[in-house]
Amino acid sequence: MNNNEDRNVLINVLAGIGLGVVIGGIAGLIFAPKSGSETRDDIKAKADELKWKTDNLLTDLQASADELIAKSKEKLEKTKDSVQKAVEAGKQAMEEKKEKLEDAVEENESDV
Repeated sequence: MNNNEDRNVLINVLAGIGLGVVIGGIAGLIFAPKSGSETRDDIKAKADELKWKTDNLLTDLQASADELIAKSKEKLEKTKDSVQKAVEAGKQAMEEKKEKLEDAVEENESDV
């Protein structure tokens, strides 16, 4: 068998398993020893539980996102401050160098 045939066989097996799970689940609900109202209550309870878990997950995700945003803003401010300090230091050094050069030029002009 080549790779394509192996892949097709695997896909068919997985599709068969998936279909079996779905059919088994439906059959379980239909032939369950519970009444229709009990089954509906169970489904509603599971749906409510899923909603509660989803809400908690969303709340946790929102809190994590807010924390990440706050940390990112803090790091951005620190980086911004560092860059501003570096720029100021560069300007200061350039000004000092400029003054030294101007002094050197003035000395050379007075010597000539």
